[in-house]
Amino acid sequence: MSRGRRYDDEPKLNMKKVFAVIIAIIVIIMFIFMIKGLLTKDTKTGKIISKSYFAVYKDDKWGVIDETGSNTIDPSYKEMIVIPNNKVGVFICTYDTNYETGEYKTKVLNEKNQEIFTDYSKVEAIQNKDVNDNLLYEQNVLKVQKDGKYGLINLTGKQVVSIEYDEITAISGIENSFKVKKDGKYGIVDSEGKIVIQPQYADIDVLGKDNKSGFIVKNDTGKYGIADYSNNPILEAKYDSVEKVYGNDLYLVTVSGKQKLVKKDGTDVLTSGFDTIKQILSSQENAVIFSKSGKYGIMNLSGETLIDAQYDSLEETKLGTFIAKKADKYGIINISKEEKIPFEYNSIVYNEKADIYVVEDANLNSNILNSNLETKVSGMLLELNTDKGFIKLRVDDNYKYYNFKFEEKQEVEIFPNRTLFLSKKDGKYGYVDKSGKVVVDYIYDDAIEQNDYGFSAVKKDGKWGSIDSNGAIVQEPTYNLDEYLLVDFIGRWHLGSDINMNYYNQL
Repeated sequence: MSRGRRYDDEPKLNMKKVFAVIIAIIVIIMFIFMIKGLLTKDTKTGKIISKSYFAVYKDDKWGVIDETGSNTIDPSYKEMIVIPNNKVGVFICTYDTNYETGEYKTKVLNEKNQEIFTDYSKVEAIQNKDVNDNLLYEQNVLKVQKDGKYGLINLTGKQVVSIEYDEITAISGIENSFKVKKDGKYGIVDSEGKIVIQPQYADIDVLGKDNKSGFIVKNDTGKYGIADYSNNPILEAKYDSVEKVYGNDLYLVTVSGKQKLVKKDGTDVLTSGFDTIKQILSSQENAVIFSKSGKYGIMNLSGETLIDAQYDSLEETKLGTFIAKKADKYGIINISKEEKIPFEYNSIVYNEKADIYVVEDANLNSNILNSNLETKVSGMLLELNTDKGFIKLRVDDNYKYYNFKFEEKQEVEIFPNRTLFLSKKDGKYGYVDKSGKVVVDYIYDDAIEQNDYGFSAVKKDGKWGSIDSNGAIVQEPTYNLDEYLLVDFIGRWHLGSDINMNYYNQL
């Protein structure tokens, strides 16, 4: 009796599985080498640290350094080198610039100073702005041009959006979403290559803080409406304009020069009593912040005024709580018109993620308030870090840290990987290690805490310099940086005066 085909011959390898295992091993090896390429070892401490890169300016030329302060690209370019993502060795250099015509050429270099992405006639970083109107670059993709058309590649060079568009631009304040133009029509793509909205509109813009909120679209007759993320109509395109004000399925539109609030089926909700509407409240009052004759107040959806238009600005922060401005000073009121914080501050900012208020006076001193508007800590606010969950204040020339429960923390608790910690004694600054042992004597007139790259800025006799992670002097104090808003060093390079540009200088 036959034992069946399974036993007819010697056992055989399943070659499909063998190839699959081999491919998996290759992928793992490639991944290890990719990670290794992004990491470097500190030769003094033996610790693995991630690579970071910074644009530098010296002798009227631009270059790139790494986080140790060593030159990656010697300063040799007339135009600033753009680093879209400082954790990735991709540097965009501009050359042959014609300032009269605005024409220029670009090339891309890697951390070995080798030219990459040479298949394209032009490669550019994509400029955008954050919520505070600061310039930034998209960190994950680059715009490429070939044969007069545009597409997107990621930072490894993989094409993520095909090269077929007449234009690709960032949407201001929105990351990883882009407005594209093809054959005179506009649509939306994202950084992963997904076509969110096919190019089919005369114009398009996002409605809210991300593309999940929907899009304001313009049809061929010049009328505006709203479409959702799947391009389904939310509000019929029949309005002269649609503003970026919405909530509770209500939208602010303009018809014949007059604004009104409508439901998504087009039914009028609020049509008079205001010049414009700034915000639809999330509170149970079903109300809006409106402006009239340049002042702001609150009315409900029946048109009844709840708070007269008397403030220079008005913003809801939490349920029934508002930051208001009057006579150039800020305070906080509630929906019952009660003054919860007096109008005597230069600014008041609410951080939703941390659920705290920062109230700043004319001397740049800040009171940090909890959600109940109780003052918990005070000082000069230096940093509010929602990723790591801490507040950093300068109090009487000392740095203090607090978590969002307002519990005081030590620097070593917030930054356990730091090697030196700022200390003050008899009016002078020095540095100690984690155990409190003095590593750098108390000889400096001022000093800054160690940064993420192991360097600390120190001041002596009115001049600034830097020390490394072991306390050794890297740059003797020679720089007068009194006019700089922020003092920071990478090796011998100090942060430039325009901190928005994020570059470093050296004599």
